[in-house]
Amino acid sequence: MNILIQIILATFLVSLISFIGVFALALNKKSLNKFLVTIIAFAAGSLIGSAFLHLIPEASLKLSYFSVSSLVLSGFVLFFLIEKGLHWRHCHKGDCKIHTFSYVMLFGDAIHNFLDGLIIAASFLISPAVGMASSIAIALHEIPQEIGDFGVLIYGGMKKRKALLLNFLVALTAVLGGILGFLFSEPLKITNFIIPIAAGGFIYIASSDLLPELKKEIRFRKSLLDVIIFLIGIALMLVL
Repeated sequence: MNILIQIILATFLVSLISFIGVFALALNKKSLNKFLVTIIAFAAGSLIGSAFLHLIPEASLKLSYFSVSSLVLSGFVLFFLIEKGLHWRHCHKGDCKIHTFSYVMLFGDAIHNFLDGLIIAASFLISPAVGMASSIAIALHEIPQEIGDFGVLIYGGMKKRKALLLNFLVALTAVLGGILGFLFSEPLKITNFIIPIAAGGFIYIASSDLLPELKKEIRFRKSLLDVIIFLIGIALMLVL
């Protein structure tokens, strides 16, 4: 039961990140961009580090090399399909209905957060250290995503309070995923499969969503700082 409390607490704290939109509104555009780039660099390193230093090695203890590789690849493809099919970021038609799109985005977020909850639960079932590492990595990559989501909801015509409330309610699906992951992972022995799939998802998020943002920086000193912060993110996962 102690593990379940840890899972609920971790997923709830990750859900609270949905309120970061309020903080974003208090910053000017220049300050917000600087903040986001720093978080993106650190999140990318944390996700990569968590995948290669925690999740894949743990999965390799229970499954064959081929099984782990196949599941990591499956996770990569799964997260690509989720983002492609449910989490569109732009509308390319002049007559598109932004408000409707906002609800589609919330639905995509609900599925994404539910999977995050499953990953956190499976990680804690391995060990508190692995659970903490996965939770930190997930929390860090949620910060820029939640700021973007909040902006889309406001752009879609929602009032700030409604956007904040809906974003938080959707974020709570991570708690549901964590509870269900705890209840069914052990009896169904699915933890061994969730972990490498999660690793593939972490690698996808870092390589397709986060690292491309860092490549846009062309100034040497700022690029060097981004690399250092990225490496610090990996180092944190190594320490954990």
